[in-house]
Amino acid sequence: MNKDTFNQALKSQMPILESMLEQFEKYADYLYEQNQYLNLTAINDRSEVYEKHFYDSILIQSLIPEHSLVADIGSGAGFPGICLAIVRPDCQFTLVEALTKRCRFLEAIITRLGLKNVIILNQRAEDCANMHEEFDCVTARAVANLSILMELCLPLVKVKGSMIAMKGLKAQEEVDEAKHAFVLLNASLEKIQQIDLPSAGVRNNILIRKNKATDPKYPRVYGQIKKNPL
Repeated sequence: MNKDTFNQALKSQMPILESMLEQFEKYADYLYEQNQYLNLTAINDRSEVYEKHFYDSILIQSLIPEHSLVADIGSGAGFPGICLAIVRPDCQFTLVEALTKRCRFLEAIITRLGLKNVIILNQRAEDCANMHEEFDCVTARAVANLSILMELCLPLVKVKGSMIAMKGLKAQEEVDEAKHAFVLLNASLEKIQQIDLPSAGVRNNILIRKNKATDPKYPRVYGQIKKNPL
């Protein structure tokens, strides 16, 4: 998927402004430049960046309600958070990233793209207790197994809000293994959005609804979460 086919695909998904397409081009340029030094992604081919990072990221935008407060956990180089912020200017995004070098990249890309709907937090998800049940939606891509991810994300979600876990082929298997986590965290599976990327295979985006408030004891410290997943 090169720049032109990406632009066409984007236009087929949603109303899009030319300025947004220009932002993605600037994003690709700066990512390629900085990746030489910062090791932000293992993908260096621009056509793969457009498909496996940019296009993949924007596919979940239809699952996010209008005017949402959104947290993206483990944003890395901005996938999906920055991509969503470009195409969803109606929403406010908080990107949570533990590595300082990545946060510096994110701050720089926000400035370069002129994004006004993004803030960056240089911290771990389990240290975000001050944002308990603050967000309408929480997203995460390639961060952790679903049961671990749910414990990190759902405490940040408002009651009746949602989290979106971006997964590959084993999505249903992870959902099945996380049945205990669904019960303990007062959540339910709403649906799995399955999409075939043009050349990168199947993407399964798991939409989870939070039904009741999360017990304040969650999330636990990460060592406990990892050692004894819910």
